[in-house]
Amino acid sequence: MAAPQTPVHLPTTYPLATVGVDEAVRVQYRLLEHTAAHFEGTQLFETDAGVVPGLGRPRTTARVEAVLAGHFGAEDAALVQGAGTGAIRAALQAAVSPGDPLLIHRAPVYRTTAVTLRGLGVRTVEADFNDPAELRQALASGRFRWAYVQHSRQRLADSYDPAEVIAACAEAGIRTVVDDNYAVMRVPASGVELGADASCFSLFKLHGPEGVGAVVGSRDLVEHIRADNYSGGGQVQGAQALDALRALTHVPVMWAIQSRVGAEVADRLAAGEVPGVAEVRIANAQDRCLLVRLERPVARQLPAVAAKYGAAPYPVGSNSRYEITPLFYRMSSSSLDDTPELADWTVRINPMRAGADLVVEILRRSLLDLEG
Repeated sequence: MAAPQTPVHLPTTYPLATVGVDEAVRVQYRLLEHTAAHFEGTQLFETDAGVVPGLGRPRTTARVEAVLAGHFGAEDAALVQGAGTGAIRAALQAAVSPGDPLLIHRAPVYRTTAVTLRGLGVRTVEADFNDPAELRQALASGRFRWAYVQHSRQRLADSYDPAEVIAACAEAGIRTVVDDNYAVMRVPASGVELGADASCFSLFKLHGPEGVGAVVGSRDLVEHIRADNYSGGGQVQGAQALDALRALTHVPVMWAIQSRVGAEVADRLAAGEVPGVAEVRIANAQDRCLLVRLERPVARQLPAVAAKYGAAPYPVGSNSRYEITPLFYRMSSSSLDDTPELADWTVRINPMRAGADLVVEILRRSLLDLEG
């Protein structure tokens, strides 16, 4: 399809609040305090495997789960296979049954979550979480026992405060499962810290090993997940769990620095430092990133050109341990489902571990190349 000759403008975005470096250091210290409370001596250097009688999982895995529960102030936590998608699936499977109504936000659903919802056979009912009156009306209908909340934005123009949505659900007696992927450890409080019954997130996106996810929340829900996951082959083994914990200790400060770099790049682009940039927004789409609208419809070509200058041209896990150089990529699939007209004009940039100078220079050189 030919690109429109007149580009559309980026919508106003409402980025989630982030944690500064000083607070991130305190978060790291708190995580280590809980680690010290559950690991003695050489236990941090030793791992086990298998379905330990009485635990149903490795001892090391159980210790890491206790660390996570303590850190997030939750009753319990379960590590699961399948990363963030597996965590969401496990939590929803424990919460709802086929045919149950589930309240969700009116927006394109993340594609793997849509598969989960379809597989579970729940009846999703949408309400606009950006509209408090519509949300209250839905909550007052008496139709729901559970609501599903995505912490990160589903639409670029989403403005709802997840804390207010979770509180409104709790006030109406409706329990909540929160997709905390892309938000946990970056925002001041995760869903479960805001009062949700479960926070689901990928530890792979927090520099952990491939395939490990976590559900942190209420004891009844977590026990249900463990009962469903009885098989030894479905357990997160001790080595995986300990690897995830070690990686997690680095994340709060890394995320705080990344958020700071992203803000600096946005300011420099908005000031006109790179010719060819029309406008820029900080957005949570899905990961916190920069949306850069270009003056010419070359967004589809730009990632491949930027790769010549060291950029990552596609994600591995969107902030996984593999991704260290800046990511130059298309907008997320759910964002494009909502705003397909931006596909030719807008790229998504995440600094990853890089500083602002490198991000700006890659973009400047790439746009110069595309001028031909």
